[in-house]
Amino acid sequence: MLDSPTLPDIAHHATALWQAFLSPLLQHAPELIGQAEPAAGSAGDARWFGIKPFDADFWPLLFRFGFDFAVLLVVVGLLYYRRAGDRDYAFTFLVFNPLVFFVCHLLSSVKLELGFAFGLFAVFSVLRYRTLTIPIKEMTYLFAVITLAIINALSNADVSYTELIFTNLVVVLLIGFLEYRWYSRALNSAEVQYERIDNIAPDQREELLEDLRRRTGLPIESVEILRTDFLRDTVRLKVYFRDPVRRN
Repeated sequence: MLDSPTLPDIAHHATALWQAFLSPLLQHAPELIGQAEPAAGSAGDARWFGIKPFDADFWPLLFRFGFDFAVLLVVVGLLYYRRAGDRDYAFTFLVFNPLVFFVCHLLSSVKLELGFAFGLFAVFSVLRYRTLTIPIKEMTYLFAVITLAIINALSNADVSYTELIFTNLVVVLLIGFLEYRWYSRALNSAEVQYERIDNIAPDQREELLEDLRRRTGLPIESVEILRTDFLRDTVRLKVYFRDPVRRN
């Protein structure tokens, strides 16, 4: 049975490995990883495999992303999630925005800025979720978070921070106004299959509304007849109501 290696043995083998392999490798690392000017003396000139380990552009990236993500939290967390409460869509919005932001920011140096942005829009315009159809409102939110990411990532030195903040503020205020003022007053709608066909007569409208309210438990305000099937004595109705569980 072999003895377990002791700590001095491990230290000895590690030293031998360093002297035999790692030390020569590090001595020739500049040539191996593409550091062409070791004598430049500046840490900013160092490159790993031809790429700088750190660049001053990191700080603008950090600032832009922090600003963009703060706006995103307002749009998704305060405006969308408080009203809709859908974690799946909130997850999608919170992931999509940083992805688009980093893609735009890191590839903006290719000098394609405007054309690249429109090309990215074209890519996402053909995006389809096979599992379900995204509602129009959620698709609008998705388009908004993508737009914010592109604006915050691709705005160059010709765009002042005042213009950038104003643009983001307009988008946030517009969404907030539509969500909490205009949209909150709109009626929701749903289609139902109804079998008491005698209640669709014009003089039975109140009885029809009362019956639908009692069965659905919703404060139905109006009803529209979509399709009538006299063979089966059924009718397809579209009811309009204010959602009692809508978050304020």
